[in-house]
Amino acid sequence: MTGDPTTPLADRMRPRSLDEVVGQEGLVGEGGVLRGMAERGDLPSMVLWGPPGSGKTTIARLLAAAAEANMIGFSAVLSGVKEARAVMADARTLRETTGRRTVLFVDEIHRFNKAQQDAFLPYVESGDIVLVGATTENPSFELNRALLSRLEVYVLEPLGEEDILALLRRAVGDSERGLGALELEIESGALELVARLAGGDARQALNHLELAAREAQSRGATLGSELIQQVARRDVAVYDKGGESHYNLISALHKSIRNSDVDAAIYWLARMLAGGGDPRFIARRLLRIASEDIGMADPRALEQASAAAHAVEHIGLPECELALGQAAVYLCLAPKSNALYVAWKRARREVADRPYLAVPLHLRNAPSRLMKEQGYGAGYRYAHDEPGHVADMECLPPELAKVRFYRPTEEGWEAKIRERLAEIVRRKKAAD
Repeated sequence: MTGDPTTPLADRMRPRSLDEVVGQEGLVGEGGVLRGMAERGDLPSMVLWGPPGSGKTTIARLLAAAAEANMIGFSAVLSGVKEARAVMADARTLRETTGRRTVLFVDEIHRFNKAQQDAFLPYVESGDIVLVGATTENPSFELNRALLSRLEVYVLEPLGEEDILALLRRAVGDSERGLGALELEIESGALELVARLAGGDARQALNHLELAAREAQSRGATLGSELIQQVARRDVAVYDKGGESHYNLISALHKSIRNSDVDAAIYWLARMLAGGGDPRFIARRLLRIASEDIGMADPRALEQASAAAHAVEHIGLPECELALGQAAVYLCLAPKSNALYVAWKRARREVADRPYLAVPLHLRNAPSRLMKEQGYGAGYRYAHDEPGHVADMECLPPELAKVRFYRPTEEGWEAKIRERLAEIVRRKKAAD
């Protein structure tokens, strides 16, 4: 292995030109918008939004080099706004004295809170800096409106397995920067496995390759699938529990259950749990699904979700995994109805529009003589004394007398509920 052995392989193999960048063809390939900027040397302030290892830092460096700008790298994790202001003040001085612009690359720009992001505004507006922010989080959620409106947003996609495989082969064959000098014996399919386990992250793929190569060299062994699995095992399926990936996964689980797709539900549930997802959060979402997407079509769905939540609290991981899986499968197979959900939204909307409709006098209790004299409770009919235990008595405010919030479907138990509601209407008429 040539070069500084303390420098990670991923850094040594960082592309030296846009031609060496793999993936992101729409941005840096022929005719790509970022390639056009590099060729013109004209860079706007921008945000590069993409998953880890998709090339954000590399592309920022190459763009700055093409524009012959002074580039300063800055991590929102390691430094604060005070340091950023000092850097930007120096950039203003550089521009005033030499005319040379500064590209300020802020990695993980979302780590600055929205108030702190205001510090960049005057320097971006004046053109003293070209701000290039990198983020794994959705900019529309993580950047304040004022700053975001002054930045172009470019989306980087996870690298495909073939893209990562090309990088791995380049690293294995490069004796100057890569692992070529080691003359490794590599098992068939081993590099393909590294690419598959990387999940679109080039940095992770190269890190895994480097660790496996060192281990193979120390053992005098072949770089094979078993060794790769050992070094990669801790990273497989991990996701940021506070970030967009977390919400994408729970969205996939919820929508798979709503669509009665058992296999997809099991898969997304396994992904969340394997990645360290909080089983209590998952249990809460299953409880929500039981009411939102099933409701009265199968009232037992809520019981199943509640039982799973009970298991989470009382036996924890890993034993509760099967209980969550059982509940997810039950919810998938249950008949679906959002009638209860829609009814609730209708009622909430009425409450928001007319929050102070009076309770009808006949429904009010009258514990005092004065209240009775005011008509409280007058005309109330006790349902248990009526034929069929249903009184012909309106219980909504008069303004809503003709509104029907809950409209059951023909799915599952709701078909019987429709019959029961029709029967209640008939009994009210008979009691009149």
